[in-house]
Amino acid sequence: MHMRQLGNSPLRVAPLAFGGNVFGWSADEKRSFELLDAFVAGGGNLIDTADVYSAWVPGNGGGESETIIGKWLKKSGKREQVVIATKVAKWAEHPGLSPVNIRQAVDASLRRLQVECIDLYQAHEDDASVPLADTLGEFARLIEAGKVRAIGASNYGADRLAEALRVSREHNLPRFESLQPEYNLLSRHGYEAELEPLIRRENIGVISYYALASGFLSGKYRSEADLAKSAARGGGVKKYLNPHGLGVLAALDQVAASHRATPAQVALAWLMARPGISAPIASATRVAQLDELLGATTLALTAAEIAALDQASAD
Repeated sequence: MHMRQLGNSPLRVAPLAFGGNVFGWSADEKRSFELLDAFVAGGGNLIDTADVYSAWVPGNGGGESETIIGKWLKKSGKREQVVIATKVAKWAEHPGLSPVNIRQAVDASLRRLQVECIDLYQAHEDDASVPLADTLGEFARLIEAGKVRAIGASNYGADRLAEALRVSREHNLPRFESLQPEYNLLSRHGYEAELEPLIRRENIGVISYYALASGFLSGKYRSEADLAKSAARGGGVKKYLNPHGLGVLAALDQVAASHRATPAQVALAWLMARPGISAPIASATRVAQLDELLGATTLALTAAEIAALDQASAD
């Protein structure tokens, strides 16, 4: 599978990332191991998680996803075949981006993941209460200590990302090499209007989340009755059941039919073809579902098909 360099970092990733939010939530440990094995076997290597995953599940406290990944790494022996990305700042146990919190949080993540170094350590959200130089300075110390290889930002606006890049340059500190924004065929304007010009100018890698709009772009949800198909996802896709959302599904159906592909594969292939996108994140809870998503990495859309999807999904 063709690998893409993540920003200016030494990290090279396949064009589809596995979203680890399902581990310890809608996929138990056994199923998670099966999914991770299938992901690597299918050519994938970027596994994205966070310390807070999956604290929202009744009975969980957070750290479950990292713990499962750590157990899989130890059992499978596949550490050198994967790029591990995790995040800090949104978990109540380790909130924010103060140096002391980052220091404590990374050590806890390393223990759960059972690794000596995290490949990509991401600020899960901005923390305006902490000077950027302090946050980036602590990330620098983690890199110097060999605990982290590269750093990234998630949920940063264009102004704050630009400011962080300026601080990195002026203080000779490591810069955010990746950005994790929401971006898909139904959520385009916020990313394309401000973030995309910045990341392309600065060569920042993009690992977009909600790549399938919480599953709506899979085509699984086309009416109110379909929402009951998934207790985990149904509520999140209801907002897309409108003429615009259904119009995008119709365009996906048309392109998919010409390739004997699925709407989900086309939606992911559209993202992968977007200049600046390194790897959209998608999750799966069944191996067959994961195999379908991996099929997007070999789907080449024509310029006309991309233009048709652009037009159908325009805000």
